Amino acid sequence: MTVEIAAPEEPNQDDRAAILRGLVAFNNATYGPSDIRPLAVLLREGGETVGGLWGRTSYGWLFIELLFVPEIMRGRGLGATLIKRAEDIARGRGCANAWIDCFGEPNRRFYERRGFAVFGSMPDHPDGVTRYFLRKKL
Repeated sequence: MTVEIAAPEEPNQDDRAAILRGLVAFNNATYGPSDIRPLAVLLREGGETVGGLWGRTSYGWLFIELLFVPEIMRGRGLGATLIKRAEDIARGRGCANAWIDCFGEPNRRFYERRGFAVFGSMPDHPDGVTRYFLRKKL
């Protein structure tokens, strides 16, 4: 069998799914069932999704991959509400911890006010800004 290495400019979701299937199968065989499940808490306006939280639960952890509140909706506690709702769902799925990463000091402080603590950082990602990795016991 000939193996080819390809680097498409715009990889598709089928490519990602193939990699994910292999990785999940390997991890499940090596570390036990991950019970990986998507998790979303959405902000909708007029029936259309305009923001929200997107993540997943696996191995007893909630990972918050994306969190966005439109600027016009900020300052109303919606971000905190989205996180709390996701944490409640995660607890219901048996999760005991959560983690997230973010860019910059204001975002870091936002998550720290919600009980998250920095466990790592990466300076200059993007240039001149620190990327933070935070975790929280649920």
